[in-house]
Formats: sequence, structure tokens, C-alpha cells
Amino acid sequence: MLGMALAALDSTIIATAIPQIVGDLGGFAVFSWLFSGYLLAVTVTLPVYGKLSDTFGRKPVLVTGIALFLVGSLACAGAWDMASLIAFRIVQGLGGGALQGTVQTIAADLYPMAQRPKIQAKLSSVWAASSVAGPALGGLLAGYADWRWIFLVNLPVGALALWLIVRYFTEDPRRAAAGDKGRTAGGGSGSDGSPGAAKPRVDWPGALAVFACGGLLLTALVQGGTAWPWLSTPSLLLFGGSALCAAATFVIERRAAEPIIPGWVWRRRTIAAVNLSLGALGLLMVAPTVFLPTYAQSVLGTGPTAAGFVLSVMTLSWPVSAALSSHVYRRIGIRNCAVLGISAAALILLAFPLLPYPGAPWQPALIMLALGAALGLFQLPLIIGVQSSVGYAERGTATASILFCRQVGQSIGAALFGALANTTLNDRLAHAPSDIRPGLPGDLDAVSHALEHAGGLTVRAADYLRRSVALTVDHVYLGAAAAAALALIALLLLAPRRFPVHADARTGQEPDSRTGQESGSRTGTESGSRTEAAAGPRTGDETAAGDGGAGGPGGGSATC
Repeated sequence: MLGMALAALDSTIIATAIPQIVGDLGGFAVFSWLFSGYLLAVTVTLPVYGKLSDTFGRKPVLVTGIALFLVGSLACAGAWDMASLIAFRIVQGLGGGALQGTVQTIAADLYPMAQRPKIQAKLSSVWAASSVAGPALGGLLAGYADWRWIFLVNLPVGALALWLIVRYFTEDPRRAAAGDKGRTAGGGSGSDGSPGAAKPRVDWPGALAVFACGGLLLTALVQGGTAWPWLSTPSLLLFGGSALCAAATFVIERRAAEPIIPGWVWRRRTIAAVNLSLGALGLLMVAPTVFLPTYAQSVLGTGPTAAGFVLSVMTLSWPVSAALSSHVYRRIGIRNCAVLGISAAALILLAFPLLPYPGAPWQPALIMLALGAALGLFQLPLIIGVQSSVGYAERGTATASILFCRQVGQSIGAALFGALANTTLNDRLAHAPSDIRPGLPGDLDAVSHALEHAGGLTVRAADYLRRSVALTVDHVYLGAAAAAALALIALLLLAPRRFPVHADARTGQEPDSRTGQESGSRTGTESGSRTEAAAGPRTGDETAAGDGGAGGPGGGSATC
């Protein structure tokens, strides 16, 4: 939880200090890269760290990630201009990618399936607390101390997390041995050709290709429509380059002995369906996280603190709902629980445009409270379902793949909904009444600024702008509801009716290195399993794909 707090707090604490940072270092035109550079580094490294944790174990990857994050934090505190600060934020992101994916994977390693909702809810509570405490702490440090302390506060938290992990977290080498057997059982071999002599190999060409492809794509999505037009030369070059890198990645990964992104990630229905569903979740999350604060301040007239509260109530109900989700999916199954959650989320998002104008802050806050509860039922069961469908040797890769898809979905959502918002608002401004049209601002940021300092606007012009912002955000929420519908379709069409459950996910026992079976008894079998099959074949909802199967070598399988 301390390791996760580093990544969670860093994503919220810096926002309120941007005016002080820009005032000290300059670089107003590029300050958005403080966020974009960090997000890019986190996203493109997730698949790499997932594969490395499967190959070398969780502990070295997590320790390396925390160390990188702390080095980046210390460097950020000593930045001398905006370019150096952005570069050091990217170093932080390189560590943050290891934190996000590896912590989630370790939670699945340490706890059996029945206990995972509880521990995952505790990890979610870290994000909830950070969303509330981060902006306040950042404002206090920037206002009463110095913005550099925003990065320095990471050092004691990270040092304590690092000491606890080094001192108390121990991985059983038998799990790694069982993982090696799982890879060789799926058709792999050691460097000398013998099945039992497999040595860890890292697909560095594949890792570089993933870096290049993700970096170019995310840069195009983040900067397109902001730094340059979508159809301009930079956008076209970036999208074309990302397409070429994607083709090169496909060729490299097909030939690699231990690919960074293995083919089974997309060949297995369970993982492919969850990847697409959580990609759609990242898409829809742009609506509340990016546009709701603007709605609260520009339409409802709240201050930044109240606008933050309207959004933060979602992060309060989310972990509570996630912790209780096990009581739902034990009775109706993981897929049905996720379908229930995303269906409710779609209806809640559709209800947002029905809010009265101008309304009161409690009304969108109530919508966000309900949305957090619905998404808690949707996201966590799917993550647990994927982690429980694979063994130790594949869990890091599987976990990283779903987090990667969610991050990419969020980047795509920011681009799509940003374009939708600008189109809607520009149309409203172009068709404004002729008597108020002169002097109206030209984009969403300018409109928000004009409404914040409304002294230069007539009452009628200010009301027209507020209604325009309200309509713009309504359209974004309708787009978010469409993204929820895409997630629902992916689940209904691709996800198996019952998720397969790997043997060691049910009891949390270490696999015996001599037999490949669990060393513990089966009394801890997940009570939520709908059916349990005898040891051996996989359920018909999964296809083997020649990779050893979701059940792993010699492990029993079940479905939930």
C-alpha cells in the first residue's frame, strides 16, 4: 500500500502547484507534458515490467521501480527549468509503471481468490485517499513552503516502502521453478534444447518496439488537437510511425522465444474480453475526471475545492463497492457481476444530461457516488477473474496487459472526448445570438477562464456560455455511456460465461516443485466457484492455444 501510495499521490499532488512551478521555471506552453510525459512512461513500461516480473520475480522489479521513482523524485526537486523537470518526470514514470502493475500482481500472489476483493479494495482506498489529500497537500506545500517539496515528500514514504519490501517480502523460489515448468510445458525449451534447462531470456527488441509504438501513439493522442491540428504533418507522422512500429512489434513478438506481449494474451477469450472492456473503461473515465470539474466550476459556480469534492465522492464509493463485489460474483459469477456493474454505469451516465440547469452541486455528486459504486462492481471482479485464470508464471503479464489497455483507452478517450467537446462548443459559439457573439472566447479553456472572471461579460452572455458548457459536458457523458455500451458488448460477446480458475488461485498455496500440484489442501477452494472440474482439461470456454493452458501444468481447473 505504501508503494502504491507513491504512484497515487504523485498523480494528484502536482496539479494544484502548476501555477507556482510555471511562475518559477517558465515553460507555460509545455507544462502539460508534466502529466503527459509521466503517463506515457507509465503506460509503455507496463507490459515490459509485467513480463520481467514473470521472468525474474516480483521483488526485484518492485524494488527497482521504487528506486527509479525515488531517483526521479529527487531529480525533479532539483530541476532548473521546465525541460529538465519534464525529463525527470519521465524518469518517475519509468518507476511508476513498475509500481502499478507489480503491486496488483503481488496482491494476487499473496491472497487466495476469496480474499482478493478485500485486499484490492484496500489498494483502491489508497487512490481514494490520495484523490482527496493530494490536491490539498500540494496546495499547502506550494503556497506555504516550496513546490519542490511536492517531490521531496516522496522520499520518506518511498524509503519506508522500500525497507519494508526488502525486509519482509520473500518470494518462494518454488513458484519460479513451477513457472519455468509452465513455460516449457507449453512448448518452450531451454537454451540447450532440453525442456528442463530453460533460462530467463528478455525480449529486448520487443521491449524497444513496444516503447516506440506506445510512445509515438500516445504522443499523437495527447498533443493532437492541442499542440497542433489533428490533420497536420506532426499528427500524421506520429500516427504513421506508430503504425509502422506496431507492424514491427508484431513481427518481432511472433519470432521471440519469450515475447513481451505474448500471443496468448489475445488468444484467450477471458483475457481478451477483459482487455477490451477495461480499455472502454479508460475511455469513459475521461468524462468525470477531466470534464466534471469544469462543469462544477463553470456551470454550478463552485470553487476548485468544491469541484474536487464533487469528483472525489466517486473514489469513495468505488473501493467500498469493490470490497463488497465478492458477495455478488460468488452468487451470480464474475461475468454477470461485471455486466451488472457496467449496465448500471451506462444508465447513470445517461442520467447526467437529465440534470436540471443550473442545478445544485449535490446532484452531480450523487451521480458520481452511484457511478463509483457501479464501476466497483465492474472493474475489480474482472481483474480478479483474469489474475485467477492464470498461474504465477503468467500473472504479471496478464495483469500488466489489462492495466495497459485501460491506460491506452484513457489516452484515446482524452483525444476523442476533447474533440467532441471542442466541436460542440465551437458550434454553440458560432451560432450565438448576434448581440453577444462579439468578444466571446473561442475554446473550452478560454470559456472556463472567462466564466471564472465574469466581470467582463454581460449577464446574458455569461448565461449563454454556462449553458454551452453544460451542453458540451452532456455530450461528453453521452459519449461515455457509449463507451460503457462497448464494454458491455465485449463482455457479452467474448467473455466466457464462467471464468476459469487456476488451482493456486483458489487456495493461495504454493505449488509443490516436485509434483506441480498444490502443497496445501483443497479445503480453501473458492466458495464462489460455480463448478469445479477434475484436474486436467480446461473448461470449454477457454481454448488451449498451445501455451500450456490457463490451468497450468498439472494444476486442477475450475470455473467461476
